[in-house]
Amino acid sequence: MSSFLAYLSRLRHVYRWGLMRNTALENTMEHSYMVAVIAHTLAAITNTRHNGALDYGKTALYALYHDVTEVLTGDLPTPVKYFDKDIRDAYAHMETFASEKLLSIIPEDLRPQFTGLVTPDTDTEEWRVVKAADRIAAYLKCVEELKAGNNEFKQAHDEIGAALATCGPAVSDFLTEFAPSFSMTLDQLNAGS
Repeated sequence: MSSFLAYLSRLRHVYRWGLMRNTALENTMEHSYMVAVIAHTLAAITNTRHNGALDYGKTALYALYHDVTEVLTGDLPTPVKYFDKDIRDAYAHMETFASEKLLSIIPEDLRPQFTGLVTPDTDTEEWRVVKAADRIAAYLKCVEELKAGNNEFKQAHDEIGAALATCGPAVSDFLTEFAPSFSMTLDQLNAGS
């Protein structure tokens, strides 16, 4: 018996943005799905418009699994996680422990199929796309919170937006073509289709 998938199903109980007042709570499972569709879209933009050769499957799978360790570590708020080097190092150690724990409960014959997802190769273009998608997902969460009148997310919105401005042409294309609709109401979305 393996409890690996049962652990992953508990990502729905790990809430993000823990230090911020949210108008709509977001859990890690929802976030991972959004990162996966954004990463796939970024890969499509890169391959179609910018002569890329990204592997769509690898990109989407990296994105789906990019935060699985949070089922054991929780989601440490960014201001805490990056407060100083000792905290960053301690959290990295916790993530390594969590990765090893998760891999250890996968049936041994299947483990090779999951190892590269739970502990991805962070030197690949696909992983860089996932990190950009992760940042875009955070930015879009800020957009939605601001749309709901929650100014608690204003500073995060501005800081993440500034960081995204330096992430290259695929991210720029995404922000131009897809991001604006996240500030629209359902009636506005329906009117535009």
